[in-house]
Amino acid sequence: MYKIAIVGASTLLGKELKDALAESSLAAADSVLLDEDEGLGQLDQLGDEITFVQPISPDAFEHVDFTFFCGSENLTRKHWREALRAGSTVLDLSGALDSETGVLVRSPWVGAHEVSVDLFTPAVVPAHPAALALALLMERLQQAVRVREAAATVLLPASEFGRGAMDELHQQTVNLLSFQSLPRATFDAQSAYNLLCGFGENAKANLSGMDARIRRQYLALVGRRLASLALQTISAPVFHGHGFSIFVELERPVDLSTLEEALSGEHVDLVLEDTDSPSNLAATGQNDVLVRLRLEPGSRNANESTRMWIWAASDNLRLFAQNAVDCALELRRLRPQGTVQ
Repeated sequence: MYKIAIVGASTLLGKELKDALAESSLAAADSVLLDEDEGLGQLDQLGDEITFVQPISPDAFEHVDFTFFCGSENLTRKHWREALRAGSTVLDLSGALDSETGVLVRSPWVGAHEVSVDLFTPAVVPAHPAALALALLMERLQQAVRVREAAATVLLPASEFGRGAMDELHQQTVNLLSFQSLPRATFDAQSAYNLLCGFGENAKANLSGMDARIRRQYLALVGRRLASLALQTISAPVFHGHGFSIFVELERPVDLSTLEEALSGEHVDLVLEDTDSPSNLAATGQNDVLVRLRLEPGSRNANESTRMWIWAASDNLRLFAQNAVDCALELRRLRPQGTVQ
């Protein structure tokens, strides 16, 4: 029997991870919910048991096999070495550790890893879901035909920046409709009914930091195996779900059916009907990336082209939690069951 700790259990991502663990083969593990400040003492449910969020005490990580950090970067930096010293395997979903020496950005969904996890790996960073979705789609395409170049615009929801961002987007929407002043503590800008490439100078949310994180982790996943990807991140006035607009130029003309076959497979749900569009709403609660393809017109043969567009959507929290659980399952081989090294 394994023991699991979720640090930042009261966050949106912490709650999603708890649900994903309950649906996995780790559901029987003994779990403890940890947090600081406003999350302390909150009642929660693990399986059929009612529990509460506990403070992070000096001995909180004793006999813990897997510690998931789902809170802020500062919370992770404050406690991750304590978990390591206690013998726990650290999985960092906050993104605080992806530049630390020896820490690996991982996803079992993207193959051909150049570096594998071993007993000397201090921690693992489950890849950010936007970086993972992009790497998954680019890798699938590369198996069919060489990608010459690609560019992607990623639309980020409010939930990407936490519960406070969602609350502020909701309140801004209500206040705009009633002609009242807007709360700006999180975005320091109008996020409701608006698309933004940056927030105000006093914003708590950090869009440029999120952009840099997605870039770093995409490169960590694909290395030099795939063509470079030009990337832009935009804050969208939605509560939940990623949207992706991706332009791809291929080395040679390829027909649409070949590209659709290349992208099809586990973790990708190909939408073939014109009347169905991938969307953040359609992706909610789904474990797959929803994808729609369109060839760029202009080639001599209307059924094939070297240029194409991909419109995709995914549940950002769900994808993140599922990948983190799969990373933990991959790491089980390094831990004798029920024994802390």
